[in-house]
Amino acid sequence: MSQEDWKKKLTPEQFSVCRLGATESPYSGKYYKHKEKGTYVCIACGQELFSSETKFESGSGWPSFFDVINTKNIKLKDDYAYGMHRVEALCAKCDSHLGHVFEDGPLPTGKRWCINSVSLNFIPSL
Repeated sequence: MSQEDWKKKLTPEQFSVCRLGATESPYSGKYYKHKEKGTYVCIACGQELFSSETKFESGSGWPSFFDVINTKNIKLKDDYAYGMHRVEALCAKCDSHLGHVFEDGPLPTGKRWCINSVSLNFIPSL
């Protein structure tokens, strides 16, 4: 899709985060304290990304997960913005920016997938 097509499909905030790599303010996202059981999917294309079973409270201000549903559904990219190295997480299907992954999460993976709520949609378990 073109940037114009994405602008039509997404809200301005979703476009800013998903297509331009912005970040929502900490503690502001609708899924930050979300506790329902289900699946978190990419807001732009519906790709399954995270299960509520792997969500945890990291204290970072963003929804955090210790694992992904399928490693093939997320693409990783080195990010050197702001004078530091981070690993950016993108949807493998549509290249939407999701957030970043860090090596300071809980067991069993030791990962903290720090994800913008605005880049997610939630599908409750039946």
